[in-house]
Amino acid sequence: MTCTAPVEPRRLRTVAGRFTTGVVAVTALRGSDGAPAGLAVNSFTSVSLDPPLVLFCVARTSTSWPDVRSADRFCVNILGEGQRDLSARFATSGSDKFGEASWTPSPGGAPVLDGSIGWIECSVEEEIPAGDHDVVIARVHDLDTHHEDSPLLFFRGLYGRYAQL
Repeated sequence: MTCTAPVEPRRLRTVAGRFTTGVVAVTALRGSDGAPAGLAVNSFTSVSLDPPLVLFCVARTSTSWPDVRSADRFCVNILGEGQRDLSARFATSGSDKFGEASWTPSPGGAPVLDGSIGWIECSVEEEIPAGDHDVVIARVHDLDTHHEDSPLLFFRGLYGRYAQL
């Protein structure tokens, strides 16, 4: 039996950061007062076509997720290359995330951010504790493409560009 030292969080972040991800903004109208709320996520993926499910992970320390979670429906906005500043704002705790953000309501009322290349309207199906995060599995109710652009990418802690080979 071999004994190895525990994996240091910084090392995991460095190595896992070599996997390129897209960036989404998860948005909703807060259940308590209808104010827009949201957060940036780069741990998003589709799970199932039948039933239609997606998932993303949220840090347990997130102060924005409880506001989004309080809504019946929320919207996963797939961010385009031109939305880097918006992504940074949605990733910053305590910032005025919707200050300069234009949006229209999805069929269920959640904010669809102008400039997003696609949107997916969802509701929480299940939340699964996983270490210092929760895995959110969400049922898809509606979706569409929204704006033509390349995706906003994240790699090694920096934003990047998509290039066809």
